[in-house]
Amino acid sequence: MSDVLVSLQGVSKRYPLVHRNSDRMRAMLRVLSGQRSIADVAVLDGIDLTVRRGESVGVIGENGAGKSTLLKVLTGVLNATEGSVAVNGSVGALLELGAGFHPQYSGRENIGTAAALLGMSSEEIRAKTEEIIEYADIGRYIDEPIKHYSTGMVVRLGFAVVAARRPDLLITDEVLAVGDESFQKKCVRWIEEYLGSGGTLVLVSHSMYHVQKLCRHALWLQGGRMRGYGDVYDVTQDYLAYHERKTAAESEPERQPSSADGYRIERVVLNGKEALVPLMLPASGALLAEVELYSGDDRPPHLAVGLLRADGTAVYGTTSDIDGARPTRIGARRFRYQLQIDAQILLPGQYTLKLHALDPEGLRLFDTEVRELIVRGESRELGIVRLSHRWA
Repeated sequence: MSDVLVSLQGVSKRYPLVHRNSDRMRAMLRVLSGQRSIADVAVLDGIDLTVRRGESVGVIGENGAGKSTLLKVLTGVLNATEGSVAVNGSVGALLELGAGFHPQYSGRENIGTAAALLGMSSEEIRAKTEEIIEYADIGRYIDEPIKHYSTGMVVRLGFAVVAARRPDLLITDEVLAVGDESFQKKCVRWIEEYLGSGGTLVLVSHSMYHVQKLCRHALWLQGGRMRGYGDVYDVTQDYLAYHERKTAAESEPERQPSSADGYRIERVVLNGKEALVPLMLPASGALLAEVELYSGDDRPPHLAVGLLRADGTAVYGTTSDIDGARPTRIGARRFRYQLQIDAQILLPGQYTLKLHALDPEGLRLFDTEVRELIVRGESRELGIVRLSHRWA
């Protein structure tokens, strides 16, 4: 038996752009005749994904990125417009709320229908029905029509059916975002046990906590395309940093160009690298900054250093004036500062290093240089820094 459970190659899903009834008619005629629609929109575009048995993949991205469409293609609810899709095993899916349930039938009656859709035999359904009812834990509502259920109750019943089936591949779409706290914990415990026994998971969630807790890999979709795929911590940290930068850009007022006539930063070297690309910093590493400044009047300028999260949250700041540091003269009107920052306490994420050239009195700011840092590492701790602590 192949260990490849899911294989997607060049998968795209397009929908025709329609605004009027006549557009819909023309689009349908072109589809029936085997022609591609004149104008369409790609909800998924060129997705390549391989999931092996026992793996767990979190699918992340903004609303409208194509996450739910990808899961529907995986489960066969939708056919791909282009590319190939292969799933080699039984699939249990929790997608749209109420999918597979008839609103007029009771929960008890719907168990048989939903379980049959998952491939369970009549004997299995009879043997598992009471177990499913007990797991769902919705009390007397089990004999009420589904249309009377809350969204949380629908998810409880749907998850209970899937849990009884124990498919080769479990596909969930935001199931952990619905329902009360106790049932969410119950679901997480079951998924962890399911993965521990060799199950395979594809999980869509906006909760990076749950993605990091349950998944070993992550797929970041943006605009229907793969923005990133790989280790769950690397991809989710890049995704969170993207949102931090986006939030900061939306809230930051337009910056006025600074005057660099008197004092300016001419060169920045971080850990021996002068490139402007983000510097990858191990979680246990240190940051060595070498900064060369120009002084129009040949007096030693001061240097201010600020470290921020990508969303603009201040982490730390200091100046050479505060610390009593003096630069090294490296030529006429040119000076160099060297500063080492121990980064062990920083939690994984994206940070911004801001360097400011100040006058010799340390009062006026003349020039600013900005560099990006990415601290890597596996951690589900919250916040910005890791404080030393111990459990009693």
